[in-house]
Amino acid sequence: MGSRPPTHGGNLSQEAARMGLKPGQLLDASASLVPFRPPSLLLRALERGIRGGALRDYPDRSQNELRGVIAAWHGIDADAVLPGNGAAELFTWAARDAAACGLSGLLEPGFADYRRALACWGGEVQGLPMDLSWSSQGAEPWPVLMDQYAQAQVLWITNPHNPTGQLWSRASLEPLLGRHRLVICDEAFLPLVPEGERQTLIPLVAEYPNLVVIRSLTKLFAVAGLRLGYAIAAPERLQQWSQWRDPWPVNGLALAAGTAVMADQQGLARWQQRVQHWVLNEGAWLQHQLRQLSGLNPRPSSANYLLAQGQASLLALREQVAQRGVLLRDCRSFEGLGERWLRIGLQDRRGNRRILQALRGALRHQPLA
Repeated sequence: MGSRPPTHGGNLSQEAARMGLKPGQLLDASASLVPFRPPSLLLRALERGIRGGALRDYPDRSQNELRGVIAAWHGIDADAVLPGNGAAELFTWAARDAAACGLSGLLEPGFADYRRALACWGGEVQGLPMDLSWSSQGAEPWPVLMDQYAQAQVLWITNPHNPTGQLWSRASLEPLLGRHRLVICDEAFLPLVPEGERQTLIPLVAEYPNLVVIRSLTKLFAVAGLRLGYAIAAPERLQQWSQWRDPWPVNGLALAAGTAVMADQQGLARWQQRVQHWVLNEGAWLQHQLRQLSGLNPRPSSANYLLAQGQASLLALREQVAQRGVLLRDCRSFEGLGERWLRIGLQDRRGNRRILQALRGALRHQPLA
């Protein structure tokens, strides 16, 4: 129970080995990925890449084709786009800039990888505690008063927020861009959020050279093993990052798959609509069902994950649920949360029923209230 919490969800192999199970026997609701098979177009691009030399040949270091289709999708210049080996690699370079600028303000609770990235460069951090009693859903104002982060030269924003699932309105975020030397906005989950694109900061990048927006294709297409994300920022900043990073940070198969799905704008729009419809409907359904469980309080969320609070420690409950074949996210790695919190990644209806069945069985074994 007192073991060190995992930094991320998705520790499927380790958890399965710990319990003497095969990974296929577990439902991983600790990671927040869409529950669908990746688009056929993406899978065909991988097959073509393997047959066409993507394994043998060095990938394109300039990533021109992928940068071009991402830029076309967002209506921006290709020089303002930099693909990366997942969002995590791009956080590392954003953190190098951040450490050079000064103190970084981070919401608490918040995604632990920002601190990891800043620690690479000796970056200083100021925690910005959040109120954890929100009750609304949909776009909300930025939750921290200015005097709480007036000393921070850098601000890290996650939209929607991780782990709470709260969506911040663009109207409340734009004024922050004039108050800090650097603003880094992680929009990894935003394409999954119904009406979420209305709140993106991408249209502001051309006006604010101190703004960096980072996105992930991992979550949207359920390709965590492929590792693909991208940053949108001032071209001069991205050129500097390119000089710092490894020569081939994005492999040939990831380039082929990403180019295929981002170039098909009609298909991408349909995929986003499908994903957002799933988040809207399954999120509401699962929240309602979880509210029926004694001692577990699910919070409103705009994202494809729900944060739930218990009246006491939920570590034993999480373990009992895992023994029933379902992994939930241990929230102790989120600064500001502790043993009384779990994060649950949405699944399809069958998977969500399995989560509920495991929770009910565990609660009968060890009730929370």
